[in-house]
Amino acid sequence: MLDRVKWLGVFAVLAAGVVGNWYFGETSLLLRALVLVGLALLALYLLYLTKRGKQLWELANLSRAEIRRVVWPTREVTLQTTLIVIALILVVALILWGLDSALSWGVKQAIG
Repeated sequence: MLDRVKWLGVFAVLAAGVVGNWYFGETSLLLRALVLVGLALLALYLLYLTKRGKQLWELANLSRAEIRRVVWPTREVTLQTTLIVIALILVVALILWGLDSALSWGVKQAIG
C-alpha cells in the first residue's frame, strides 16, 4: 500500500512539473528549467523509494558492471569488419543484379 502512495507521489510531482511549466510560461526559462530539474530529481528519489525503483536501480548497477567487463574491439578490428561487410554487400548486390538482368532477359525472350 505504501508503494502505491509513493507511485502516486511520483505521478503527482511529474504532473505538477508539466502543469507548472505551462502555467508559469511567462517566467524565465532558466528558472522554469531549474524547477523542472528539481522536480525530476524529487520524482526519481520517490521512485527509488519504491520496491520496483530499487530493483531498477540494482539492474542499472549490474548493467553498468557488465558493460565494464565487455572487451570492446579495437579501431583496427572494427575497420576491417566494416570493410568486409561492405565488400560482401557489394558482391551480393552484383549477384542479385546479374540474376535480375538474366531473368528479365529470359522473360522478354519468352514473351516476345
